[in-house]
Amino acid sequence: MDMAWLDVFRTAARLGSFTAAGEHLGFTQSAISRQISTLEAELGAPLFDRLARGVRLTEHGRALLPHAEALLERLDSTRRELTALTELGTGRLRLGAFDSANAALVPTALAAFRAAHPEVAVSLTEGLSATLLTRLADADIDLAVVAFYPEHPYDHEQFDLQPLVEDPVLVALPRGHRLARRRRLRLAELADEPWIAARRTIETTLLAAFVRQGLRPRVEYAVAGWTAKLGLVAAGLGPALIPSLAARAARPDIALVALHPDDTPVRQVFTAVRRGHHPPPATAAFLVHLREAAARP
Repeated sequence: MDMAWLDVFRTAARLGSFTAAGEHLGFTQSAISRQISTLEAELGAPLFDRLARGVRLTEHGRALLPHAEALLERLDSTRRELTALTELGTGRLRLGAFDSANAALVPTALAAFRAAHPEVAVSLTEGLSATLLTRLADADIDLAVVAFYPEHPYDHEQFDLQPLVEDPVLVALPRGHRLARRRRLRLAELADEPWIAARRTIETTLLAAFVRQGLRPRVEYAVAGWTAKLGLVAAGLGPALIPSLAARAARPDIALVALHPDDTPVRQVFTAVRRGHHPPPATAAFLVHLREAAARP
């Protein structure tokens, strides 16, 4: 059954005239009559008595009218809801990002997004990039901000990965450190320092950059969170390698020094969505704000 027939039926019933219904809907009287006749044939019952002046609902027509009104209202409600999703008057943004992206990059983008689209429900999941991609594949999130090094690429067949920003590593030093005023450092100059890292197996940390140069730095303190790492650095207990993204939120009582280009591990930061799936409208809108935040110095 064509829903347009029900709209014609409802309008004719309200106005009591095929001619008036045609004027209201932009059809001729004969077109209205044909559509009503088609609907009557579909239902197998007369819906109107054709009178000398206008039309009147039959018993079948009176029975159909509340159902037609309910169906048309449901259709209108559905259209309004879909329009609201498209225009971001409702909907949801399910985002995942790794920890240092959540230091400043993602919060900056989220603040701008919420200001522009306050009715959209937002959820943020933090985790390792590989974990986030698993959640993306399982449709637990709609967008992931992930980081990886060029020698460890991700699955481009399963995910649509778009470059967002490069994330070179800096050295965080106590302000009073002998090298804190240098513009640039070599890893070899730091090999004997008591390091602060996420874990003592340096091959799985940013300190793996030392291993690639045949150096084995000693991890004095193993802590996972950036707040704890930078707190230890500020207290003079050793240096730490810190991604530039995390450096945006670094505390003022530490010094951040660049590494020589030959020594600098550079992470590539990408946005990821499931390939072959249409992301929700909120995701596309948030990506605009995310790219603007990434472009800021």
